[in-house]
This record gives sequence, structure tokens and C-alpha cells, in this order.
Amino acid sequence: MNVSGQNGYSEGKYPEADVMELIHITGLKVVFSTRSEEIRAVDIVDLSIDEGDALCLIGESGCGKTVMGMAAIGILPKNAGITGSIRYGGQDLVAAPERSMKQIRGREIAMISQNSANALNPVMKVGDQIAEPLLIHRLCSQKEAREKTLQLLESLGFENPTQAFDRYPHEFSGGMRERILIAIALICNPRVIIADEPTAGLDAQVKTQILGLIKNQVTNGRTLFLITHDMGAAAFLSNRLAVMYAGEILEIGPTKEVLALPLHPYTQGLLASLPSAGLHPIPGVSPSPAHFPAGCRFSDRCPAVQERCRAEHPVMIAARDSRQVRCFLYD
Repeated sequence: MNVSGQNGYSEGKYPEADVMELIHITGLKVVFSTRSEEIRAVDIVDLSIDEGDALCLIGESGCGKTVMGMAAIGILPKNAGITGSIRYGGQDLVAAPERSMKQIRGREIAMISQNSANALNPVMKVGDQIAEPLLIHRLCSQKEAREKTLQLLESLGFENPTQAFDRYPHEFSGGMRERILIAIALICNPRVIIADEPTAGLDAQVKTQILGLIKNQVTNGRTLFLITHDMGAAAFLSNRLAVMYAGEILEIGPTKEVLALPLHPYTQGLLASLPSAGLHPIPGVSPSPAHFPAGCRFSDRCPAVQERCRAEHPVMIAARDSRQVRCFLYD
């Protein structure tokens, strides 16, 4: 990916316009119950996403970011308990019945899943998989759905859309399968795209192409909720960055500002661990989501830890204009 600027990245930049809040998440908590313990995957998260916003949720594997995306479209497994609210279009998606979620999922809010090898049906032609949401939501006839699918395949770089329509997932490379997932997400022209690790496992050239396709959607006014551990993708696509660790948000602000001047020691550690910064890994491991410490969840790994950090749990505070951080250093 050809990027430049602070820490080796260029920031996502989009046309400024009057914006309205599209999604408002308040006190979101997701707990998975097992026979022996409860796992707090998402632990009281507050977030807002404006119309046309490109918000990235970034963090290490297991921090709860993918669960956030699943909660937003109501596809959590049966052993998940969810509280709090996700307000969209005047309704609470947490409390919404499944029949309402079926009308929203794919049509209003669509998800680009990670791991295209598992997300696609291996025995169904890719064209039919792309067209299926149009037919489920009864947006057009089968003939029109095919035409729309062919047009979308062409716009996403398929040289022979008609041939691609009738092929199966295993006949495509990983990069082309990722384009198919993007097509499935875009086919109903949704207001919001949730992209969960959209470039995981792809080589650098294909990754650049996929990021370019997604960025085009946001530049054209679509709202993006990006979920990733890739700081380069975050810098390239987003204009707001939320850093997640151990089930909660530690820092949030404009992407450019967070990358230029990270406030939380964890964010500082993430940036220091990048190749462009010398590959200095954060020591230690994340706490178990079944046994979070009473104080700051980063305290055992933090170079600036104080006694207070081990005893008290910090709350999010306004650190400066448009910035929030969960750290006692900014009290």
C-alpha cells in the first residue's frame, strides 16, 4: 500500500458536509456464557457514528471488536447475552425482533465478513449469492437482480462479469473472493457498511486494491464501520479512530490526530510495535475476558502504571478537543 505521512500512513480524507448521527451505541455489553464462566467480550461500550463517517475500531485479536460488528446486525451466537442499546433510524437494534433485523440486515446495514473462504457458500454460484439479498428484500425481479449483479461485478474489476456470475467460489483467488463479499454487501445499496478485517490474509498488491474499492464507497457518501488490527488500513480508510482493548474503548478521536499524537499508553505501544517504528512489541498479554482486573485493564503491561491504576477502573474523559481517553494520566 503506497501511503505516506505520520508513522508511514496517509489519513483517510473525505468531503466535509453537514452530518447527522446515524448510529448511537450506549452501554453495550456482550457476555458469552459457558459451563464454567462468563466471558465479557464487550464491556459497556459507548460509540457514535455519523452519516458518511468512516470510523475504525482497532485493537489486538480477541479485544471484542468483531463481536461489536456482529451485535450491530444481530448475528451473535445463542450463548451471547446482550444489554445496552444500538440506536439506528429511530429504533433500538438490541431490542428489535428478528423480523425487523431481517429487513435491516443487508438492506440498510451490510457486513463484509472476514475470511472469504468460509463466508461464501461453496456449492452456490457467486452470481446467485450476490443477487440473493435483492430477492430476499424483494427489491427487484430475478432478471433485474441478475442485471444489477453483472453491473456491480464489472464495477468491482471482474473482466468478464457474465462468466464470473456462473462460477463457484473455489474458482477464484482470495482477492477476487473478497471482491465477491464486497459485492454482496453493496448490492442493496446499504447506508452502512461494516467491514471486518477485509484485507486479512491478502498480499500487498491485492490489499491495496481492496482498500481502494472500500475507500471509493466512503468517498461517495456511504458510512463505514471498519474493524481491523491493521493500522495501515485504519489510516488509509478512516477519519475517526477508536482503540479497543479488553472489551472497552481506551481512546477515540480523529484518525490523523490519534496517529500523530496517541494519548493512551496502549495506543502508543501499538504504534511503536509497527515496522516503521522499529518493531517494539508491547510486553505481556491481554487479561482474560473472564477475569478482568479491578483497575485499569492495561495496568500489567503499561510503562506508566501507578498504584491508582491497579485499584481504580478509569472512565473515559475528554482530554482535548474531539479527543477522549481512558487513562488517569489525563485527570
